[in-house]
Amino acid sequence: MKDLSKNTQRALIAAIVASGTDDLNVMFLAFSMSSIIAQLGISATQGGWIATITNFGMLAGGLLFGVLADRYNKFKVFKWTIIIFSVATGLIFFTKDIHYLYLMRFIAGVGVGGEYGVAIAIMAGIVPAEKMGRISSLNGIAGQIGSISSAMLAGLIAPMFGWRGLFLFGLAPLVLVAWMVMTIDDHAIFDRFATQQKETKEKARIGLLFATPALAAQTGALMVMTTVQIAGYFGMMNWLPTIMEKSIGISVKSSSQWMVATIVGMCIGMLVFGQLLDKFGPRLVYGIFLVASALAVYLFSFAHTATAMLIGGALVGFFVNGMFAGYGAMITRLYPGHIRSIANNTILNVGRAIGGFSSVIIGMILDRSNTTMVMLFLASLYLISLAAMLTIKQLKWSTYSQLGQPVPASLVDEVTNDLDPRLA
Repeated sequence: MKDLSKNTQRALIAAIVASGTDDLNVMFLAFSMSSIIAQLGISATQGGWIATITNFGMLAGGLLFGVLADRYNKFKVFKWTIIIFSVATGLIFFTKDIHYLYLMRFIAGVGVGGEYGVAIAIMAGIVPAEKMGRISSLNGIAGQIGSISSAMLAGLIAPMFGWRGLFLFGLAPLVLVAWMVMTIDDHAIFDRFATQQKETKEKARIGLLFATPALAAQTGALMVMTTVQIAGYFGMMNWLPTIMEKSIGISVKSSSQWMVATIVGMCIGMLVFGQLLDKFGPRLVYGIFLVASALAVYLFSFAHTATAMLIGGALVGFFVNGMFAGYGAMITRLYPGHIRSIANNTILNVGRAIGGFSSVIIGMILDRSNTTMVMLFLASLYLISLAAMLTIKQLKWSTYSQLGQPVPASLVDEVTNDLDPRLA
């Protein structure tokens, strides 16, 4: 990226780092759940609704800001998304009842949901397509660094200032916004799709993701995949610390150590996944990781010691969330440049909204059954995602492109016929 201007390099760094700041805010809930349930006097099911309502906010923000970003200046929209989720998270400090908490988490979700797809779109405009797997992995790792920071802050702050004090640190991303305002010229950021967007006559809109039956099927299959991805991630990260505290009797500090081990596994998984994705394409790599995720999650139900939990958590993190890095790269390649913010935000945030129900479902399972049933529920989801992924024909074409080989004429014709003329 040495050929990029300093202004564009800063924009790329900001887009990557921002994912760390939103994960920092989102993961505060995982380490506060048991305290929130106890202090507000709510049930496990009501606690699960906190994350689900956050995901509804993410869907609303993703749809809104995806359209705004593709129609107007992406970087300006990007900064506003960060401001929204930072302020809303900080205001959770004043929580007195569950209804206020639901509202603040919904607003925070609006900002987080808008941020992801816009950040991916900014990166896609800067980075060559054949390197997006690796760059997306860095974006995902930044998110996990935010999660690790959340775990560390939870261990230090929660015992002294309680869970409300922890959420007050959600204001920290405003420092990043201030840095962007002072050092980056929004209008001078390089965007390889800028010309295409200017020449596109029809305004960017969500309906273009379903412009033909083939595109509608592709979009639907990707939504199934992201739903499973989010269901597994939020289900594990929001509930497993609480499950471990109750089933094994470990402390919040020990559960934080497990979380760190799991996140380290996720980071390594993302790095490996990003490299493999650029080299071998999504069909093969996603196939391997989805099958491995189903097995790893099921086997994790047999871990009953602190050591087994740490090792198992790292392995589950490697496979389960290693895949997350690939969605931005894959969706960016499957949709034209002038709707890439809409595609990323809509597909991921529909997945977040539906997948967010995993927190409620897991809460209901725990109220009625045991941890083993939770793991069986999560493992089965990855097999559903595998079936959905195998229906996406265009992934074959994407694989040839990523390997740097000429795309066979038969595949070009197949994909071209599937695309609406407005998208070509």
